[in-house]
Amino acid sequence: MKIEKAAIEDAPLILALQKLAYLSEAQIHNDFSIQPLTQTLEDLKGEFKSRDVFKTVRGKGLVGSVRTIVSDGTCYVGKLIVHPAYRNQGIGSALMNHVESYNVAAQRFELFTGHLSVRNLSLYERLGYREFRREKANDKLTLVFLEKLRAIQQSEPSQGRNSK
Repeated sequence: MKIEKAAIEDAPLILALQKLAYLSEAQIHNDFSIQPLTQTLEDLKGEFKSRDVFKTVRGKGLVGSVRTIVSDGTCYVGKLIVHPAYRNQGIGSALMNHVESYNVAAQRFELFTGHLSVRNLSLYERLGYREFRREKANDKLTLVFLEKLRAIQQSEPSQGRNSK
């Protein structure tokens, strides 16, 4: 498995995977109007200009992707997707770990998922994310916002010249 930055040429494959991956979310919430299913190729290509888009490749096939944008010390994580045939194999965790390692300047990470997305919520909680807000998107969907603060490493106090 290889995680790397995606190129705009990858956009059609990422969009096809996104629509496949989000079908289960739409079914859980009985809402097929969610933005990941209605997003156009042009919209996705536009995201490449302002976001970092990563892809996971296994063999020659695209099996996962995620997008990030950093603003004011917060890395906003969006559209973590894994091909349904490759779920529960650590790909989502690997992508999230990559995002956190890549965005070294971020002190906080934020994402959201649907309130009925038990598997997603479980994954994010295992990775150290904690719910901090809920927002009703429509009659069928409430978004659960989660955050993770980067642990600030404490170095040992420096010893002055006269210390022994």
